[in-house]
Amino acid sequence: MSFIVRIPSGLVHPIASGGVADVTVPGGLAVIIPAKDEADRIAATVEAALALPGADLVIVVDDGSVDRTAAIAVRAGAQVVSHEVNQGKAAAMETGAARAAVLDAAVPSNEPRALLFIDADLGASAAATSTIVEPVLAGEADMTISLIPPQATSGGGSGKVVRLARKGIRQATGWTPTQPLSGTRCINRAAFDSALPLAIGWGVETGLTIDVLRAGYRVIEVPCELHHRVTGSDLRGQLHRAGQYRDVGLALLERRTRRIPVINKIFRPASRLARKALGG
Repeated sequence: MSFIVRIPSGLVHPIASGGVADVTVPGGLAVIIPAKDEADRIAATVEAALALPGADLVIVVDDGSVDRTAAIAVRAGAQVVSHEVNQGKAAAMETGAARAAVLDAAVPSNEPRALLFIDADLGASAAATSTIVEPVLAGEADMTISLIPPQATSGGGSGKVVRLARKGIRQATGWTPTQPLSGTRCINRAAFDSALPLAIGWGVETGLTIDVLRAGYRVIEVPCELHHRVTGSDLRGQLHRAGQYRDVGLALLERRTRRIPVINKIFRPASRLARKALGG
C-alpha cells in the first residue's frame, strides 16, 4: 500500500501519520525523486525506479506541486511525502532521506539502504541508473555520479556554471569531475549523512561532492544513458543559469569559510527539525 505524508510549510516530519507502513527489509536501495509539477512524467519515472535491481522503496517528495504529481506517483507505486510549498531540491532530498531512515530504523539489525537520487523528468530512461547503483551496492564506491550523454535539445548555455563548479571542486578536494552538476547520484547512508546539511538551491551537487570527498569517501563518475528536459536559451533559461551560478558560488564560499550561511539558517529550518526527529 502506498500513501501520502503531507508536511506543513517550513517543517519536515519524517514519520507518516498512523506510523510506519509497509516496512521492507533494509540493506537494499531507496530511490528518492524530488518532484514539482511533473504529472506528465512521474508515473514512468516511478515505474522505472521500482524495476531497478535492489530497489525496494521509491519515495517521491512532492515539493509544492500544484498539479496531480502526488496522486499519480502514489498510483504508480511510490510513497509520497508532500511539502505544502516549494522548498527546493536540497530540502526535498533531505526529506526523502529522512523518510528512508525512519523505515530503515524499523529493522535496526539490517544495514541502511543506499540512496539513489533521480530527477522526476527522466521517465523510462531512469532504468539506466542501474549502472550507478551497482558500484555502491557492491561496496566499490561510496557515491557515484552519472555521466549523461549530450541531450537531444541544446540548452544554449555557455558552460560558466559548470566551469565554476569544476574549478571549485578541484580547488577544494584535488579531484576534477567531468560533470560536476549532475544530479543523478547513488550514495550510501554514511556518506550522505557526512554532508548534512546540504548546500541550498542549485549548489547542492557541488556542495555534496566536496563534503563527501573531504570526509574521506570514494566518489566516481559512471556513464549513464539518461534523458531529461534541457533548460532553454530564452529569458527563463538565462535566469535559471544565473540562479545556478549564484548558488554554486555560495556553496563554494561556504566550504571555504567552513561556516553555514545566514540564509541557510533562515530558510532551511526543515532539515534541522528532520535531523532532530531522527536523533541527530
